[in-house]
Amino acid sequence: MEEQYTYKTITAPTTSDFRDRGSKFFGFAYPVQDVEEVKEKVKALKKEHPKAVHHCYAFRIGTDGTLFRANDDGEPSGSAGKPMLGQIDSAGLTNVLVVIVRYFGGSLLGVPGLINAYKTATAEALSKAEIVEKWIEEKLSLTFDYPAMNEVMHLLKQSEATIYKQDLQLFCEVEAGIPVKYADSYISKLRQIRGVDVKQ
Repeated sequence: MEEQYTYKTITAPTTSDFRDRGSKFFGFAYPVQDVEEVKEKVKALKKEHPKAVHHCYAFRIGTDGTLFRANDDGEPSGSAGKPMLGQIDSAGLTNVLVVIVRYFGGSLLGVPGLINAYKTATAEALSKAEIVEKWIEEKLSLTFDYPAMNEVMHLLKQSEATIYKQDLQLFCEVEAGIPVKYADSYISKLRQIRGVDVKQ
């Protein structure tokens, strides 16, 4: 298997609105970084839609594919979360959460009807999203003395790193992510700079 260097995700939240026999399915797709963020978003939607009967969700986070969840929130097993996750996966996305808020319309849709509704509402929300391809990164913490700053920042820029945090005082600390594709060579270059401590 060829090594993966990039992943696809969405740039901003989107929504969708699907209706079937009186039931309303409102879809919300979000870019997320971790499970904490997922919990916050789901909690916020429950607060925003207290009269909804179900708040089903599915997410996939990370690039190794192991962190995901499909939650039916009281709908028949496999009728909501799974089809939603299926749509995230068939779009080839990660670091994405989709929540579908359902208002019951009085008619039972049956499992095939539910699968269709959750699948369609998810597909619609994702189809509106702008999809970006991002580098899979190796996260680093760098600590170094101020004189090494120019050299360090120059290498990080060259490697197309993302800077997550920087504190550039007399003693500098930087948290960055270097694309995995270039990580090895740039990490060894960073380690060669005098007084630079690299933690992976």
